[in-house]
Parts: sequence; structure tokens; C-alpha cells
Amino acid sequence: MKAHLDLSAANWRKSSYSNGGDATCVEVADNIPGAVPVRDSKSPHGPALVFPATAWEIFIATLQ
Repeated sequence: MKAHLDLSAANWRKSSYSNGGDATCVEVADNIPGAVPVRDSKSPHGPALVFPATAWEIFIATLQ
């Protein structure tokens, strides 16, 4: 069982690829050491996917 990650101090920002409307907005927090939480901006109190920072860096690099 994994420990719960406290995201109360997460500094959320919308993805620069979001279309500006409410339809497809993704938010990421990049101030959590070693992890990158991702959530749907329409559901800020809902669940977040949490990726290891190294995996997120590889993912972003493949998009560029």
C-alpha cells in the first residue's frame, strides 16, 4: 500500500495546451519534489494522477 501524497500545498497551473475553455483543461503542479500531479481543472477536488518527475520529463520531451 502506498502512502497518501499530500497535495494541499500544490501550486496548480493550467497546461499551455489547454484550449482556454472548460472542455479540455488539464492542470499540473510542479512544486512537489519528485512528483508531478495532474488533474482535470473541472474537478479540482477530484482525484489527481501522480507521475514520477522523471517519467513526466520523458513524456513532455516526446511531445516536443
